[in-house]
Amino acid sequence: MSLWTEGDWIAAIAVLVLAGFLAVGVKVATQREPEFAGHPKGLYMLFFAEMWERFSYYGMRAILIFYLTQHWLFSDSKSTLIYGAYTSLVYITPVLGGYLADRYLGQRKAVVFGGLLLAVGHSLMAVEGVGGQDDPTINVFWAALAFIIVGSGFLKANISVMVGQLYKLTDVRRDGAYTIFYMGINVGAAIGTILVAYLGQTVGWGVGFGLAGIGMLAGLVVFVLGKRALGGAGEAPKPLARNRELAIYAIGIGAVAVIWALIQYQDVIQTLLAISGVALLGYVLFESFKLPKEPRERMFAILFLIALNPLFWGLFEQAGGSMNLFTDKFVDRGGVPSGIFQSINPIYIILLAPIFAGLWQWLGRRGSEPSAPAKFGLALVQMGLANLVLVYGAEAYGVAAMTPVILVFMYYLLATMAELCLSPVGLSAMNRLAPSYLASLIMGAWFYMTAVGNFVAGKIGEATGGEGGAMSKQGLLDVYEMFGWISIGVAVAVLLVSPLVKKLMHLDTLRDADELAGQAELAEPQGAGMHPERETR
Repeated sequence: MSLWTEGDWIAAIAVLVLAGFLAVGVKVATQREPEFAGHPKGLYMLFFAEMWERFSYYGMRAILIFYLTQHWLFSDSKSTLIYGAYTSLVYITPVLGGYLADRYLGQRKAVVFGGLLLAVGHSLMAVEGVGGQDDPTINVFWAALAFIIVGSGFLKANISVMVGQLYKLTDVRRDGAYTIFYMGINVGAAIGTILVAYLGQTVGWGVGFGLAGIGMLAGLVVFVLGKRALGGAGEAPKPLARNRELAIYAIGIGAVAVIWALIQYQDVIQTLLAISGVALLGYVLFESFKLPKEPRERMFAILFLIALNPLFWGLFEQAGGSMNLFTDKFVDRGGVPSGIFQSINPIYIILLAPIFAGLWQWLGRRGSEPSAPAKFGLALVQMGLANLVLVYGAEAYGVAAMTPVILVFMYYLLATMAELCLSPVGLSAMNRLAPSYLASLIMGAWFYMTAVGNFVAGKIGEATGGEGGAMSKQGLLDVYEMFGWISIGVAVAVLLVSPLVKKLMHLDTLRDADELAGQAELAEPQGAGMHPERETR
């Protein structure tokens, strides 16, 4: 009789999978060839580094709502609100991390520092205690969330910016590159969700969260070994004094302490989101009016696209919160741990992302590719339909009956197609349209409004719990139906104004800095107009 349990076998397979992907990542990161499969090798190094970071983040995210309700014994409503507050802060901190990278650290050092903080945070998640809100170990849990939040701030926006720095602004491969990069995110998310959710819900919370921490360390190893594949991407804007660099790291550690206190008071987060959101968008507008006409109008287009984030992500991010609880309570899932259903979305992305990347390129060569704002409108249509399909399907089978699992797959299929029309396209548009000296700040603003959407998701999830705090099936369906129709209504308006927003983007006059410099040299008069120092060379 074997001494190994089912959990032992799953854990062993997890280790083998981790080791295999780490080996592939290290091999790609250390090869000398400048390109692979038509893209710079640095793209694939970033692919693997981000894959491991997402392995840890989404693995932990898959069981966080259950950890809150079943281990720390929060109500459904309170748990979804905490979940929304946590994920919103994960997307807010890139504003600070992006600013510090733009002005001082450079993206490379920011990513390494963020990776270290994330590794600490995911390791602390493995400290369970005995559970319940009276257990003092819950303070370690809050600290773990704080380390992950601040670490994400230094890593998320900056690693996405480096993808864009590998390409010229006019390179037609850019949207495809971000879609490939997005696949890396979802390969990690799929594997992490399956392994962490299974181990966390069947073997023990600490085992699942501990595996997520190992994944984060693997991502850090891949990034450090493969940095030379980035060429000049991600370097600091100018040499930084050692004491100033250490001061920035101290700010990061101090931010962990602030977030540790903040995450425990969700109402305060809501107020800060509103105040800082207005301040951030006001600053972006202030910077916009300093620019010439075309760059200024591109900034207006950026603000339009960013403004759609709260609604989209408020609906999409029900996945880890209220939708996760719905699947656990009201879906006939055949004994499969509910957290594993969080892998459906990343698996769909792995399957569909190459199709969407090829579709955009195929349409682009024929001059028929939808503009970025039109893609955003299509995303909102599909997200609204995902809600309505789930609602009317569940009601057709009967509210009192368990919902067939096929409706969960249909919901995530529509939500995934919506995501592919918005998220990688938005990342590309932010990097493409923003002035270079504001690149990370604009990417941070993109993630900031995504953060607002995540907090909105928490509030929507809280509403599905009703007055008593315990989710009811009819209550969730009513809330989902209302927001499904709201999403479709906004989508129609976006599609109607998308031609105007496309004009504001001035895509026909986008140029890289080196192209502009070359044009300036060609335009210089010859002979007497030459600078003396050039004449001596």
